[in-house]
Amino acid sequence: MFQLEKQLCFALYEASRATIDIYRPLLEDLGITYPQYLVLFILWERGTCSVKEIGQLLHLDSGTLSPLLKRLEAAGFITRQRRANDERVVDISLASDGHDLRERAASIPEQFVRELDLTFEEYSSLLTHLKQLTARLHARERSVARG
Repeated sequence: MFQLEKQLCFALYEASRATIDIYRPLLEDLGITYPQYLVLFILWERGTCSVKEIGQLLHLDSGTLSPLLKRLEAAGFITRQRRANDERVVDISLASDGHDLRERAASIPEQFVRELDLTFEEYSSLLTHLKQLTARLHARERSVARG
């Protein structure tokens, strides 16, 4: 029973680390980290989002997200602005450099998939199973939080 290689948690941990290891050199060329890439990806897909929305999508607390957003802003990729009708809400938008970066990053998802050497069916199946697992884990998390 106590065999690390037979633990799902370790397999997921290893897969996560290996994924980031593949993305790292691709993103270094763009001057961003993997978490920064995820934030930018959200903005490329959805446009302006609040800090809270980004945190919910990435499951990051404000203590982790705020420094990441400050670095993206300092690099000229995003802008932060308080909402006029509710100053408690900070909206994040792409700056011109963030829009330009999208073009340079467009091939990264395809490059990652090529690295995996999976068929389309294998890729789709893996993605479906991971999403199902994540949904179960989040449902469990919400159930525990409710008591």
